[in-house]
Amino acid sequence: MNKKAGNAQFLFRILQGALIGLGAVLPGISGGVLCVIFGVYQPIMEVLANPLKAVKKHISLLIPIGIGVVVGFLGIAKVLGFLLDRYPDPSVCLFVGLIAGMIPSLYREAGEQGRSKASFISMGTTFALVLALLVTLRVISLQIVPNFAWYLFCGFCLALSVIAPGMSFSTLLMPLGLYTPFINGIGNIDFGVLIPGGIGALLTVILFSRAVDSLVKNHYSVTFHGIIGVVIAATIVIIPFASFAAGVGAALVNIVCMVVGVVCALALDKFNSGIKKE
Repeated sequence: MNKKAGNAQFLFRILQGALIGLGAVLPGISGGVLCVIFGVYQPIMEVLANPLKAVKKHISLLIPIGIGVVVGFLGIAKVLGFLLDRYPDPSVCLFVGLIAGMIPSLYREAGEQGRSKASFISMGTTFALVLALLVTLRVISLQIVPNFAWYLFCGFCLALSVIAPGMSFSTLLMPLGLYTPFINGIGNIDFGVLIPGGIGALLTVILFSRAVDSLVKNHYSVTFHGIIGVVIAATIVIIPFASFAAGVGAALVNIVCMVVGVVCALALDKFNSGIKKE
């Protein structure tokens, strides 16, 4: 490979990394799924599972991808924090639309190795458990105050969205009220958020990357259908139903935002499908 081609590939990998970073933080899009689409999921999982052995093998891939992830992640976090602060309900409706629009592609991804009775049992069970848990938290009006421990949990969810394709970390954080403060902290380079979040992400990678890799390899359909159940349940809970009753104007804005989210997600899915075919 000549130097010009090598530089072009390096820049292309940075762009892919930026999209993965954007997907990791943007509600409804999974960084892990984009890793699969761009053909870098397996090398990344090899490095996470056996860093000493695999990092040397994939170093030329990891450096530009890593640069891109940081750029995409920090850049979009600032924008999301602003939108959630200034326009919370329309922003959430936009995210609900994004998530809803990604569910068909996630369902298709889950069935790539077939579906069994256990797959649908997994989806139904995770849906019921997560919905019951989140609704219970709403009913008892549990107020979660973000602190070091909760930001560790945010880091856990963030890392999980990369090592478990299809799982968007916002899925669990938005119903708990943790997504906005976490995103604001990242966008503002708040080390009170970044340090515990980073520790949580690192511990998750160390403790769970091999287990998740094993589940995906050995129980692909059951694992992915379980993820779908979690995504649907958490999405239902974050819909700002009260804002729809605030007036016709507010309801129309929310509906338009949902439709825009769905359209954007379907367009991204079509783009991703085109890349796969090529």
